[in-house]
Amino acid sequence: MQAWQVRRPGPMSTRPLVQATVAVPRPRADELLVAVRACGVCRTDLHVAEGDLAVHRPNVIPGHEVVGDVVQVGADPESGSEAGFSVGDRVGIAWLRHTCGHCGYCARGQENLCRESRYTGWDADGGYAEFATVPAAFALRLPAGYSDTELAPLLCAGIIGYRALLRAQLPAGGRLGIYGFGGSAHLTAQVAIAEGAEVHVMTRGEQARELALALGAASAQGADAPPPVPLDAAILFAPVGELVLPALEALDRGGTLAIAGIHLSDIPALNYQRHLFQERQVRSVTSNTRADAQAFLDFADHHHLEVTSPHYPLDRADEALADLGGGRISGAAVLIV
Repeated sequence: MQAWQVRRPGPMSTRPLVQATVAVPRPRADELLVAVRACGVCRTDLHVAEGDLAVHRPNVIPGHEVVGDVVQVGADPESGSEAGFSVGDRVGIAWLRHTCGHCGYCARGQENLCRESRYTGWDADGGYAEFATVPAAFALRLPAGYSDTELAPLLCAGIIGYRALLRAQLPAGGRLGIYGFGGSAHLTAQVAIAEGAEVHVMTRGEQARELALALGAASAQGADAPPPVPLDAAILFAPVGELVLPALEALDRGGTLAIAGIHLSDIPALNYQRHLFQERQVRSVTSNTRADAQAFLDFADHHHLEVTSPHYPLDRADEALADLGGGRISGAAVLIV
């Protein structure tokens, strides 16, 4: 099969992705083999390719926003049937693909913090390929009414944005600030607006600001510009540590800033009075649970989301990642396989 591998992590200008012909993966007893139809291009893929994240699997195939059809159920027939999947089903493969299931974190509903957690496109090969595998217990059922290319960004950009919104503790009808407006942010803004929030967007790109306003944001301005009103909560999607300071300054008393990314550049020194006093707080976001994923996909099933997804053929995956890193993508790019 055709696939892309991260051979030598480094800046996209050094061509860390290499297109290769590799064997079709064999599903383990508890896994499904999926023929990939579409795969989202996520900033986490960029972090894997450029080496911001440590190498977990040499020559890994990136991609963890996978939509495809089940073509084989593993040797353990109960693995697929217990999860309710059979050959021909359309399924989603997301970032989280394994947890131990019995540690304290898993037992209390925080499987995203499991020390044995494993991830698609980092610990195991992902969807920048014609086929991929997924443990049946971690495959996702997909909402109706969306095309493959619309569904793909929901599987990480949508899910992690949903968790970030929960972590931001936005009060009902509150004012939410969003810093950075790419694939995840443009979906999260729609969720917040549908739930009654007033959304203000701070982002560097003019095209992204136009998209924010078109989707219903109350205002859109530069990345470090102050919003027109104090914020009850904010989410930082851009992996830029310097933006933590203006985001905290924009919070009203008791406001919360959630940092959504898996990677963030260094945060400058905080001033306690300007940035944290009056019970403002900062919260990180680490992956998601399967419960988060199902809750978000259920929401998307009942509230149709407008997914802005520039399309690239699989053989231009390196170009798609380079465009993402260069800020040339509006919305969430998708590879068509």
